[in-house]
Amino acid sequence: MAFSEVAPFAKTGGLADVGGALPLALGNLGCQVRIVMPFYNRFVEELAEADPVVENVPVVFGSQVIDTDIYRGQLNDSIEVYFIRRDEFFDRTYLYGTPKGDYFDNFQRFTYFCKAALSVCSAVQFQPDIVHCHDWQSGLIPAYLKHLVAAEDLLAGTASMFTIHNIAYQGQFAANLFPQTGLPDSFFSVDGMEFWGGINFMKAAIVCADVITTVSPRYSEEIQTKEYGHKLEGVLQMHQRKLHGIINGANYEEWNPENDPYIAANYSRENLEGKHMCKLDLLRTVKLPERLMNRPLLGVVSRLADQKGLNLLAAVMDKFVAYDLGLVILGVGEDKYHTLLTALAERYPEKVAVRLEFDERLAHKIEAGADMFLMPSQYEPCGLNQMYSLRYGTVPIVRATGGLYDTITPFNSTKGKGVGFRFTDYKPESFWETAKTALDLFSQTETWRQIMKNGMATDFSWLSSAEQYLKLYEKTVAEKAAESRQQAADSTQSATEGGIGKQKAKDRRKRGKA
Repeated sequence: MAFSEVAPFAKTGGLADVGGALPLALGNLGCQVRIVMPFYNRFVEELAEADPVVENVPVVFGSQVIDTDIYRGQLNDSIEVYFIRRDEFFDRTYLYGTPKGDYFDNFQRFTYFCKAALSVCSAVQFQPDIVHCHDWQSGLIPAYLKHLVAAEDLLAGTASMFTIHNIAYQGQFAANLFPQTGLPDSFFSVDGMEFWGGINFMKAAIVCADVITTVSPRYSEEIQTKEYGHKLEGVLQMHQRKLHGIINGANYEEWNPENDPYIAANYSRENLEGKHMCKLDLLRTVKLPERLMNRPLLGVVSRLADQKGLNLLAAVMDKFVAYDLGLVILGVGEDKYHTLLTALAERYPEKVAVRLEFDERLAHKIEAGADMFLMPSQYEPCGLNQMYSLRYGTVPIVRATGGLYDTITPFNSTKGKGVGFRFTDYKPESFWETAKTALDLFSQTETWRQIMKNGMATDFSWLSSAEQYLKLYEKTVAEKAAESRQQAADSTQSATEGGIGKQKAKDRRKRGKA
């Protein structure tokens, strides 16, 4: 499995959580898993306790050969992590760029990573059945497997899978950099990785991978449309037959109110008493008045950006505040939201608390102490916080998109079924109408408790997701093997026919001489 980040070694977001959890779940199903990722010195050295296993492995990079050192660490007792170490590429303060923008040499950094990742296999003599690549940073690996691996190579029969975690980030670069990839000139074409005059790592993966997945079934459908496809919808439609959606799992070892060390009191679906104490603790932690114990308390843990629906929240904020409720917001992001939310908290200090930071402990306290959790995302490939919220009995209010659509079933008061509240139109009024429905139900104690318990009974553990991946791996590997056998048969037949043809020509020449 090729990742650009894996928790706990390096993390900027949900991709790292998948990197740290999915391999473990697959290992529990009997898979032999190896992970490859960059050696980010400032992060890995403190956490991985990795040792160099092979040094000076030659990696062809454009017209150069640049050596790499391969370090080995452990995700757990059975899963090894191979780190690609080349300090001029990966010894940086951040993973992908500074707050001012992406690193200028990200093309070189991750082209090198993709090349080096495949070099690991021969260097440590590990022959994978399938290489599972994640997001654009590993997007050239399927292309290299398809175009640069010779029939006699270790990886000749290896299949490839590519997972799109967020199609908005594709790895787009200038066309003049293409020769440095080492790929055939013909691959810089509309059927290859050429994209609106430039090059696109994600497109290369979509075209070349044996199978493509997204992190939720709904998202696999959405990205084939103009609204969500970010100009790759046509390419994905062409490769629809190999596109699948598998929902990410939730890590219940870290997010479980029954044993969460960060919250004031543990509780369960059978005994909800501790949630009352968690609400009181959250109010005290963020310095909101305890009178809000009897009012709805809403939580937001999010990157503060348009994609996360913060513009919708800003548009209806006055209505929320007028309803007499509490609102706790945790996150960092765009400056405009930092300014807006800071002003809001100053204007309504008795109702709104804002923390512009990333605080793991407070995130857990919000999930446990809030009554409702807001996720009005413009798009959401999967989402994890809504799953955490369900487990903590904190009722989600979400937009019906991507993984939010797949995981949050709207509450039906007649049947008593459903786990949250969902709106479709990306408009402030739709968001507010749905939120108000939930707020009005909050006073109906028994009904509200039923919604909470419905959510706490759901199971989005990684085991289910891993089982789906395993079935897809097995299918893909079998198809790859059949394809290889067919190619070998075609090659043999061609060679045979060629030999027969040569003999016939020789016979004709003999007859001509006679």
